[in-house]
Amino acid sequence: MRLISACLAATLLAGAGAADAADVTASVRKPEVNVYAAPIPGSGMLKTLKQDDTVGIASQQGLWYEVKLPGGQAGFLRINDVRLNYGSSEDGSANVRVLTSGKTGAGRVSETAGVRGIDESELRAAAFDQAQFDAMVANRADTGSAAAYAGERGWQATAVAWDEEARPTRSDENASQPSSPATGTLQGLAGMLGSFGQKAGAMLGATIRVAPKSGAEQAAEELALGPQIAGRVLGARPLWSNAEAQRRVSVVGRWVASQTSRPDLPWTFGVIDTSEVNAFAAPGGYVLMTRGLYELLSSDAELAAVLGHEISHAVERDHYHVLRKQELASVGKDMVSSEVNLGTGIAQTYAKRYVEQHGAAILATSLDRQAEFRADQAAEIYLARAGMNPMALYAVLQKMTALGRESASLAALYKTHPPLDARMDRIDERGYSTLEPYLGRP
Repeated sequence: MRLISACLAATLLAGAGAADAADVTASVRKPEVNVYAAPIPGSGMLKTLKQDDTVGIASQQGLWYEVKLPGGQAGFLRINDVRLNYGSSEDGSANVRVLTSGKTGAGRVSETAGVRGIDESELRAAAFDQAQFDAMVANRADTGSAAAYAGERGWQATAVAWDEEARPTRSDENASQPSSPATGTLQGLAGMLGSFGQKAGAMLGATIRVAPKSGAEQAAEELALGPQIAGRVLGARPLWSNAEAQRRVSVVGRWVASQTSRPDLPWTFGVIDTSEVNAFAAPGGYVLMTRGLYELLSSDAELAAVLGHEISHAVERDHYHVLRKQELASVGKDMVSSEVNLGTGIAQTYAKRYVEQHGAAILATSLDRQAEFRADQAAEIYLARAGMNPMALYAVLQKMTALGRESASLAALYKTHPPLDARMDRIDERGYSTLEPYLGRP
């Protein structure tokens, strides 16, 4: 796979003609937007564009787009004043180079033609890779190093309320609490009835599995499932051998996670070596993103936006809830086959059994659209709390749009997420409301 460095991409862009620069086009979706002389609010208005006007994007500078006006004059628009048009070719990276060149912290832009992403069958079949998992854990950042990284960049933690956020429970801090009394009683009965026959034990085992689980039991299962699932993703694709990228993802991710309602999860982050554009969140605070997505991002804020979306899935237990539904749906089958865990109630046993049957395939399962929209909103909240600009998420979604509907690198993401334009529509409809004070941040 051919890689083009940020510096080389900038050189190519500088030598490109106007037609090449216009490959990235955008349409005005608002009644009207103003074009400014510099990427600074109030820098002097050059032109007003009307709804449905089309402009060519020359580059991205922070959270502004440089556009070419008639006569060759350059002007600047906020990244959410226009909507990038979908790239028209499979090799959408040719468009995205315009949006990633010459920026501090930018990665590299990969060619996307011929990309083969991680599909569900691979996630189901991949074996747990202990060495890779240990390496991911070894990169784990603590709160002190994350805070130091934030301080060097002038990020200040900010209190931003959000009523929809999952509330922390004491079980998040101590997942070793005993199970609920009802479950404990059922476990004892299952053990005793097992001696009277497999059928009786199986029926009690099934009852245990449909019984409500305490917060402590859920937390214990999350913490057991997370490593098992993450280790199998690493079995499908190893960590990228870029120590700087691994450290950066770990400290930025840890800083963002510290701003959530579940800061005490064993937050662990990594970049896997595949050029597809995607990210995954396993239960219990294990987040992996692909090299292709990492290379697409131009700043720490854009990186934090991607990680914030995935962090929200872990905070809200989104994938865990899908697993729980699958567990409940399988009770009838287990009673028929008598293949029931006879009431051990041990989280590690459940986790082992689940991954033996399904591997890491849960991460290829589409979540409810509302869960994805909520994760986008959460990412914006987390960005504001972490001292960054909430609009960075919009910039990421715009870059993905420029890659195009036919981009092979986005095939897996399109299968599990709402369309990119639908996600941006939801952000536009929701607006920024209480986040307005933070939109002036760099």
